[in-house]
Amino acid sequence: MSFFGRSHTPQPPPSQPSYTRIPDGLPSGLRSNARPQPSHAPSHYNDPVQSLFEKRSYDRKPPPPRVGVSYAVVGTPSENLALRNCLVVHPSEFTNGTHVLVKDRFPVTVCHDTSGTIAPGTVAAPASIRQWMELSLSGDFVSVEPLPTPPHPQAPPFLQSVDLHASFWKRGFVNEVPYKVDEIVQKFLAAYSGLVLAPGYILTVDFKGDKLRLVVSSMSIVELPDTNFGGKPQIEMGLLMQKTDVNILKEGDSPMRLKSSAKKAATNAIIAPNFKFEDMGIGGLDEEFGAIFRRAFASRVFPPALVEKLGIQHVKGILLYGPPGTGKTLIARQIGKMLNAREPKIVNGPEILNKYVGASEENIRKLFADAEKEYKEKGDDSGLHIIIFDELDAVFKQRGSTNNGTGVGDSVVNQLLSKMDGVDRLNNILVIGMTNRLDMIDEALLRPGRLEVHMEISLPDARGRYQILRIHTAKMRTNKVMDDDVDLEELAQQTKNYSGAEIEGFVKSATSFALNRHVKVGTLAGISDDVENLRVNRDDFMRALDEIKPAYGVSEEEISEVLKNGIITFDADIQEILQKGRLFANQVAKSDRTPRVSVLLHGLPGSGKTTLAATIAARSEFPFIKIISPNRMVGFSEAQKVATITKTFQDSYKSPLSVIVIDNIERLLDWTYLGNRFSNAVLQTLLVLIAQKPPKGRRLLVLATSSLGSHLVDLGFTEIFDAQMKVPPVSNLEQLELVLRDVEFYDASVQGVVRSLPYPRNAAEAETTNVPLLIGIKKLLSTIEMARQEPEDAAIRFMQGLASLSG
Repeated sequence: MSFFGRSHTPQPPPSQPSYTRIPDGLPSGLRSNARPQPSHAPSHYNDPVQSLFEKRSYDRKPPPPRVGVSYAVVGTPSENLALRNCLVVHPSEFTNGTHVLVKDRFPVTVCHDTSGTIAPGTVAAPASIRQWMELSLSGDFVSVEPLPTPPHPQAPPFLQSVDLHASFWKRGFVNEVPYKVDEIVQKFLAAYSGLVLAPGYILTVDFKGDKLRLVVSSMSIVELPDTNFGGKPQIEMGLLMQKTDVNILKEGDSPMRLKSSAKKAATNAIIAPNFKFEDMGIGGLDEEFGAIFRRAFASRVFPPALVEKLGIQHVKGILLYGPPGTGKTLIARQIGKMLNAREPKIVNGPEILNKYVGASEENIRKLFADAEKEYKEKGDDSGLHIIIFDELDAVFKQRGSTNNGTGVGDSVVNQLLSKMDGVDRLNNILVIGMTNRLDMIDEALLRPGRLEVHMEISLPDARGRYQILRIHTAKMRTNKVMDDDVDLEELAQQTKNYSGAEIEGFVKSATSFALNRHVKVGTLAGISDDVENLRVNRDDFMRALDEIKPAYGVSEEEISEVLKNGIITFDADIQEILQKGRLFANQVAKSDRTPRVSVLLHGLPGSGKTTLAATIAARSEFPFIKIISPNRMVGFSEAQKVATITKTFQDSYKSPLSVIVIDNIERLLDWTYLGNRFSNAVLQTLLVLIAQKPPKGRRLLVLATSSLGSHLVDLGFTEIFDAQMKVPPVSNLEQLELVLRDVEFYDASVQGVVRSLPYPRNAAEAETTNVPLLIGIKKLLSTIEMARQEPEDAAIRFMQGLASLSG
């Protein structure tokens, strides 16, 4: 009795020689046991397929008697039986269509020989099955046991999908007209539904008179949780159904030409991205990912035949650019997870360069070697190869821009250009480049056919910052070590212009404050006993905001330095300037027609122009505020000044809302009244950048200050500014008294001094008097502070200082 409950009585050896066959034209390893055909071969073996598919072999030594369920192996007597791709037996052995297990590990389906050629006790196996099972015709005996039937858990389940690799049995044969994969699948399902298959199973299929060799490479079964049938047996196998998803790919070294399916994407195409960005560690880049998918990957989702009808090539290159820390490298690394592709090759730009002649170019060729080899073997059925270049600008600069004399940089650029879109261009590659300096990349590399998709990865908005905060606080929330008073939406609003990397640093900083509370007093490494109560609270995050500042944020130190004395509204024009400044900021933020507004504040030296400009900038609450000041450019050459000014404007374009304060234009220009000398390079830079509109989606307010007066017209500044506002000085005694009261320097003695001064009392007198009082507020405040140093003689000191200013 066998394991499956079936016994078999041993049969006496046959009285005549046993005739077995193997296919002709197969690999030599399959014919190693074939013997020369004797002249007295029985006539019933002379069938039409003999010359193509079968060869006789004789063994006059009778086989030993069968023991248990052992069967002698013979060849199939006809081509029709061989093309059924099943184990042919005598009708008395097994029921037709029974699924059996050969040699305890090869599942196969049984079919009957109705011609009477196959004797009981023998099994006829086609050459393809013999190759799979490693069987010989020289007296081989195999065990054959029937497989259980449903609902037994070891019964063969149904196949959900099966992948087949196709090639020709006949060596050197090439089909001139490509086979349509859909037609092969249709014929395969019609002929072999109900057949049990397993990985490695080799089938022979007649397609349009050509013998195809199909090898099962992988499969998946239908999961039926409500029944034992459909469970996974110990041996991987499955039953082919009419609804089984059959995928046919060309064998790697086969010259077979296939026309891809017009109904479905090939198995080597990208799979639908049913993932969450949070799970991938990416936040705030939903829109960018959607655009990248649409431009670079959508064509790979659809059937290749449909793409061929459109007459387009897949996108081969993506360029990600933007500020540091915004997630460019992270996107490139995670793209491989959303694709059915090989592990991406990640290369830092400088790693390409080599000191030996030609070695740098060779490094580029090596990156594409695997993709070239597979494309030659499989054509459009090749898998996708992803190559990621980080710091692209370090190597692929504009050709002719380097003066090292070696020409290596230009050669490396040329090599990459030829590999991406040269004569032997590939269609199975995707090159992803990343850079902070788009302007430095060679233009030929940016055209369609190469790095044609240019995606700016900018600073995240409030929604993006919220997603990033959720990612970096996920474990805190899961493990309940973050207090309930922490509002991530509030933090997202307060982290304007923070990059993803800066938000990560911000969370780390908050955590460090929480950890520091549980360090033993008086020690550096001791941990307090209440460490299990550790919680990261709102106060920790608020303190972290003061510690971690965004690179493209507000220059708080410079702004606070300028605004430390505040604004004294001694004249109605001062309030008017602040009001107009607020309107200009609103215009920039809300108007679609004016994304850039430039305003010039001019007046006497020391009249408070810089303070007013900084106040307007600070009250705008724009996330990016920078001051271009000559104080920070002492000793700079002309070229360094130009570079610094240009960089500030370029940085402002990385923020959605920006304010740039250009302080003291005359000092930036190196202006001197002696001969009216100035730096023309700095002048032209300012004229161009102030008048230039920011990129799409960016808004910029430019506030400039100057004391040049009428010379601004000669220099061309009045033409590029949208508005000009004159900052008034202190021009009468009423304004002077208002300032003195505001700074609490107006006692009886000072009052008496002020009222004795021969200056106009009010604005009306100031228009008619010949002795005007024109003092800048900055100089006036300095004089007041000087007089405070001698309280007993403060009034006298103030009058002396005021006389020197007005004199």
